[in-house]
Amino acid sequence: MAQSKQALRARIRSVNSTRKITKAMEMIANAKLFKLRNQMEANRTYAQKMQDMVDEMMVRNPMAESVYNVKNDSPVRLSIVFCSDLGLCGAYNQNVMRQASDSCRKEDPMVVIGTSLYKTLKEELGFHVIHDKPISGDHVTYDTLRPYLQEGLTQYLHGQIGGIQVIYTRFVNTMTFRPAADVLIPAQVHQQAPAGKSEETSEESSGKAETLFIPDEESILNELIPLMVMNVAYSDWLESATAEQGSRRVAMKTATDNADDLSEQLLLDYNKARQAAITQEITEIVGGSEAV
Repeated sequence: MAQSKQALRARIRSVNSTRKITKAMEMIANAKLFKLRNQMEANRTYAQKMQDMVDEMMVRNPMAESVYNVKNDSPVRLSIVFCSDLGLCGAYNQNVMRQASDSCRKEDPMVVIGTSLYKTLKEELGFHVIHDKPISGDHVTYDTLRPYLQEGLTQYLHGQIGGIQVIYTRFVNTMTFRPAADVLIPAQVHQQAPAGKSEETSEESSGKAETLFIPDEESILNELIPLMVMNVAYSDWLESATAEQGSRRVAMKTATDNADDLSEQLLLDYNKARQAAITQEITEIVGGSEAV
């Protein structure tokens, strides 16, 4: 019984130590989530406005063609995959890997931003990752993505690839994160009526004065679409980074709650073992006194 109590005490100490770690990681993830969410929402507004501008030009001028919205015959597609550098974020990376497996062909070029899935995608699953070293996803900037996207746009213009897509995790709210594939090239119309607005309101907005573009729509689209691609890709990364911290916060909170439950159960078992040992000692003392 003494060994049982000693083992229980050791397990309680171990669980409590683990709880301190998961609680600290939860607080850190929550702080990073708050910071990244503010950046994501600010950048999302800018990227959405730029995307709306391109959509308006393509919808109102259906005959206008840009070199970036004309499909070519190449079946090859460049994919940029956003994952995390660290683990302990629930099913975040597994969902990204599943989305990549569904949306990408293994022979197509791939850029992996984040170190956690680099070896898995390149060596285990056999995807054609075009860079030799892992790229950290913790401090991604606009300039980090620029060379890969510019090279992809150049290859698209020469017919070497037929499109560019981003595999990322969409941030829905602090509890919901969904993997998605965002096709950037060829440029497509993303315009949708805002949720909660009536058909009458949509009709009124569609009846506004047409914007005039100088010198012409094609020239402006050729300049605007690459900028939109860069900004939307960076916006997708911010969503992925925010979703990562949100997923880690949820995972660490769940781990902390489980540690609390396990600690309470172990403490109950320890008290039962301690009470049983006391009862046995009393029984032995009483039995010895009666024998005397």
